[in-house]
Formats: sequence, structure tokens, C-alpha cells
Amino acid sequence: MKIGHIDLGERPIFLAPMEDVTDPAFRLMCKKFGANMVYTEFVSADALIRSVSKTEQKLNISDEERPVAIQIYGKDTETMVEAARIVEEARPDILDINFGCPVKRVAGKGAGAGMLQNIPKMLEITRAVVDAVKIPVTVKTRLGWDANNKIIVDLAEQLQDCGIAALTIHGRTRAQMYTGEADWTLIGEVKKNPRIHIPIIGNGDVTTPQRAKECFELYGVDAIMIGRASFGRPWIFKEVRHYLETGEELPPLSAEWKLSVLRQEVVDSVNLLDERRGILHVRRHLAASPLFKGIPNFRDTRIAMLRAETKEELFRIFDTISPLLS
Repeated sequence: MKIGHIDLGERPIFLAPMEDVTDPAFRLMCKKFGANMVYTEFVSADALIRSVSKTEQKLNISDEERPVAIQIYGKDTETMVEAARIVEEARPDILDINFGCPVKRVAGKGAGAGMLQNIPKMLEITRAVVDAVKIPVTVKTRLGWDANNKIIVDLAEQLQDCGIAALTIHGRTRAQMYTGEADWTLIGEVKKNPRIHIPIIGNGDVTTPQRAKECFELYGVDAIMIGRASFGRPWIFKEVRHYLETGEELPPLSAEWKLSVLRQEVVDSVNLLDERRGILHVRRHLAASPLFKGIPNFRDTRIAMLRAETKEELFRIFDTISPLLS
């Protein structure tokens, strides 16, 4: 499967762009475990053209994580074009446009999934960005605004006509946010449309290797994107890759090995940011990690783990957890 000239191999798996999650350290870890392409956190076009330093830092990518995509969002055509040109100078392999973020502070202002209520503007921005840069431009969006407006089958053709190189579809409407089950049937309809010739990437509720294989086989997508299932479980890419290649489950990874991966996540996060911010950043991974599920009487330990403020304190708690995992 190719996006532009970038060969991503057979049945590739991507790490989804996620705010406060897909920083360079986490992207590299997921890459190491088998992600074929990784995406940055989404970047505000408005903040980027105003040279907000925290936003500019999100453009920091390394050759080790290639192929890598930088994702931008905004609601104004000129701003998006200017931001796209700035992003191109950071030399990503792909520029992705976010028309799918459902959170109120983004969609409520008309950006992200908010663009699903203004299709002419969405298409205008897409055309303008495609024309402004030389690297492949892709789009990530949803099925539609709500259950009565699932417009993705027609919208996919319109976006393709704007010149995008690939389309990622999250199988929910904006109204659903992240609730309910992702509906892949419309993703499959887009892929089966004989007028569609760009790669279609499916996203939503891919939480197991078996589901990943099922999505490829049932809906014919060219690639799959994994998001929340990677929280505290970057090894999911290793599990999925093995299953897709062999048809067999990866031999169970030991709990001690998984704990060592989470330790490394903490170290990487602290090294990238600083101790206070690094610990705060990694908490959502620790809270969501399936590694700790099923440990009896774990509530107090979980609270202590999520309140720890230093690496040393957190690792002492890990040391008490370790015997409980065996």
C-alpha cells in the first residue's frame, strides 16, 4: 500500500494522532513495536502561524520514526495554507488535515469535526492545502455530524477530487464522540465505491489482533489506525503485526516484560519533557493500561501510582506491583 510515493508495506497499521499522547517518545516506542506509520499530536494552524513555542515543538520529528505524518487543524483557509507551508519545512513524509476531532473546544469553533457542518469550506481548505505543498496531503474525518447526516460515502469522493493522497475514516459521527461502537460498514462502502482510487484507512475500536484482521478482510481497507487501544499498551502493534503475518497469536508477553515497557515509557517521557510534566503526561497510559486489570485489592495502589510525582516514587510503586503480576 502506498500513499504518494511512500511504500507502507502490506496491511499496514498506523498509530493515530492523539493530543497529549503521540509525542516523539511514544511514537518511537510504537514504531519499534511495529507501527508502519506514526502521526504527531494535532497542531493548531492558528497557534502555528503565531509562533506559539509549545505548538512549534510539536513539529519536532526524527528520521528514526519515519514515515511520520504531521496533522494540522483549523477553520480558515489562508491560515491553514500558511500553517501547511510551515509544516512542510519540518520535512514530514505526509501532511494530514484533521476534520474529525469531536471535542467542543475544536469542533464547537468550526474546526476538526465541526467542518462536517460546512462541507464547502472543508473542500476549499483541502484544495488550497493540496495546492500549497509538494508533500502528500491526507485527511482524517468521521462518518458525518450525526446519525441523520452520515455523508461519508459522497464526501470521500469530493475529498478525493480535491487531490488528497489518502483518507482516514473514524467509524463514528461527531455526535457520538467516542461512545457506542464504531460502525465500519460505511467505511467498507467507501472502499468498495469503484470511483474511489486513493487508499482508505479505517479507524475506531481496533483493540485486538483478531479485530484488525477482521477489518482488513471484511471491509477491504488499505490500512488500519489504532488509537486509544495503544494507551499503556504500545506492544499492541507487536501483537497485531504478528497475527497479520502468521495468523497466530503472539506467544504471551510476560507481565514483567510489559512492566519494563511502561518503565521505559516513564523514562522516555521524563527525558523528553522534565520530571513533573513527564510524569503527568504518562499518567493516562498508566491509568488505561490493561496490565493492572485483575490485580486484587489494587485500588489504593492505583491511586498512589496516579498520584506519584517523581520517577523514583513511581518506580518504588512498580516494585511493589511486580510480585503481584507473576
